[in-house]
Amino acid sequence: MLRVVLGLFCLFFAHCLGRSAIRVHRGQRARSLYGWLVRTVIAGGAILWHRGVDGLTIAVFTLSAVSLVVGAWDEQRPKKQEDLTHEIFGG
Repeated sequence: MLRVVLGLFCLFFAHCLGRSAIRVHRGQRARSLYGWLVRTVIAGGAILWHRGVDGLTIAVFTLSAVSLVVGAWDEQRPKKQEDLTHEIFGG
């Protein structure tokens, strides 16, 4: 059970690591990259610690790699800012 929770944390941390890597590439917030990298490595290492490489470990590492790529892709896409002034103020 604990390894599954750590695996979910690892997926989340990898996603944030991918987003942070794109921000660093743009020249924004270089400090946050190392924090997400350390969190991802610690969560992945904790999954490996007791049982070694098994099906769960391979699944988590594969999904973490996919999550990292999805996070990077998500950060690269241009975000549209909605103009809510008409809805907020009416008229």
